[in-house]
Amino acid sequence: MCFQVKDVLDSMHKDAGEKGEVRNDEGEFVLRVDGGATVNNFPMQLQADLIGSPVVRPADIETTAIGAAYAAGLAVDPILDEESRNKKVASWCKAIERTFDLADLSL
Repeated sequence: MCFQVKDVLDSMHKDAGEKGEVRNDEGEFVLRVDGGATVNNFPMQLQADLIGSPVVRPADIETTAIGAAYAAGLAVDPILDEESRNKKVASWCKAIERTFDLADLSL
């Protein structure tokens, strides 16, 4: 994964030059990361070593997942009217009742 990221960064840098790079106060290129793999210090240090730049994690490492969840939430209306809610609950209860005979609970 770290080597792939380096390849992508190298290609982007070759294509775009320094446009759009994020730099810190010292003028160094900074790679901002997020996601589950960022909790592991080893690949983050390896990534920093490979690209020769700091790797910065956000306070909440799942920012991409949170953004995706927010976007998905915008696409639906989470508030159900009473009739819709009752139908969904009744459907759930019916599905649960169908499972009662699937297992022998007399053990």
